[in-house]
Amino acid sequence: MSTLSKILYATALTLAASTAFAATPYPVKPITLIVPWSAGGGSDAVGRQLAMGLQEELGQPVNVVNKTGGAGVIGHMTMKMARPDGYTLGLGTAEIATYKHIGTADISYTDFTPISLLNVDYATFTVNAESPWKDLSDALSDLRSNPNTYTVSGSAPGAAYHLSFAGFIDQQGIDPQTINLVPSEGAAPGLQELAANGVDIVFNSLPETVSMNRSGRTRTLAVLSNDRLERFPDVPSAKEVTGDEWTQGSWRGLVGPANLPEDVTKRLAVAAKKVFNSESFQEFMEGRGFGAVWADAEGFKAYMKEQDEKNAVTIDKLGLAN
Repeated sequence: MSTLSKILYATALTLAASTAFAATPYPVKPITLIVPWSAGGGSDAVGRQLAMGLQEELGQPVNVVNKTGGAGVIGHMTMKMARPDGYTLGLGTAEIATYKHIGTADISYTDFTPISLLNVDYATFTVNAESPWKDLSDALSDLRSNPNTYTVSGSAPGAAYHLSFAGFIDQQGIDPQTINLVPSEGAAPGLQELAANGVDIVFNSLPETVSMNRSGRTRTLAVLSNDRLERFPDVPSAKEVTGDEWTQGSWRGLVGPANLPEDVTKRLAVAAKKVFNSESFQEFMEGRGFGAVWADAEGFKAYMKEQDEKNAVTIDKLGLAN
């Protein structure tokens, strides 16, 4: 065989191999799942449970990588900048719908391909057990009548639960800036402050309030959602009291970078739905107190858009907009 023939033969083999590789259904190699928060936290736990299920459904390793820093900015930016081939995905969280409005980073829900919503946890309206407010109606009436009198805690300014609470208060005709925010590093220190009568209200998820409520130190007047939560049937929803719909909270979902190929998105969506509906995933979510909420790609996109629009209004009214 001549040298030219050998070159042509080798080229033909390479092209054939490339064509065969391209024709192989996705995925053909390990996948990285970016979690934008620290190992050991709630998002990390959900991400790892999701990764285990996806690995089983897709037949390839799904490796969780925690990219922390900047209140989730580093991880979400890593997702945004990834090559849109389906081999770098992310567990997107509620902060996606806040960064651009606050001016933290040039990150928006439009920078991602939505695959599936997996989890929504709604904020609560929780008070000290000895609070004179017996129900949510009492509290809202007092807040309207006595601006700049009461304090609230549960997170740093602009976090998901803060925005859910402030947006709800605004919906009820109360300027959210007339309730002074006492920042805290999450629900636990906020609830401790509430139990000590250091603040009047705390917003956080219902599972986070369970031990304090059971100990008789705090009371949850309502969950800021349209319906009562199945695990907490004795806690009224905000809609029951006000008649107004409110569906904002902290959320998590599977996303890819923008322009993810349609066939890859569909393959991932099918796999994610099977994982979500699996007994192991549902038991995990219930055991950890996370709200298991499903939406497909279109539904997730609409949900992120809604959250983004609500946050834009609330962030502006709180004076947090850049």
